[in-house]
Amino acid sequence: MPIERFAKEMSFGQDEIAGLVQAYEGAIDLLRPKDRDAAVKEVIAKKIIEIARSGERDPPKICARALIELGLPIRG
Repeated sequence: MPIERFAKEMSFGQDEIAGLVQAYEGAIDLLRPKDRDAAVKEVIAKKIIEIARSGERDPPKICARALIELGLPIRG
C-alpha cells in the first residue's frame, strides 16, 4: 500500500501512520471503481501525506480534504 511506504519515508510514528492508512482506505472506498487504478492511488497517498504534514491529524477530515483538493469524483 503506497500510503504506508510514503508515511514511513516521512518519519511518521505508528499511531500517525494508522490514521493516515484510515484516511487513505476511506478515500479509496469512496472512489468510483474506474478511479481506483495504481496511479490515482499513489496521487491520493501523496496528497494525504501532504495534508498530514500541514498538521491535520483527523482521518475523516484528511480523507475529505484530499478528495476535494484533488477534484476526484466519489461514488454516488
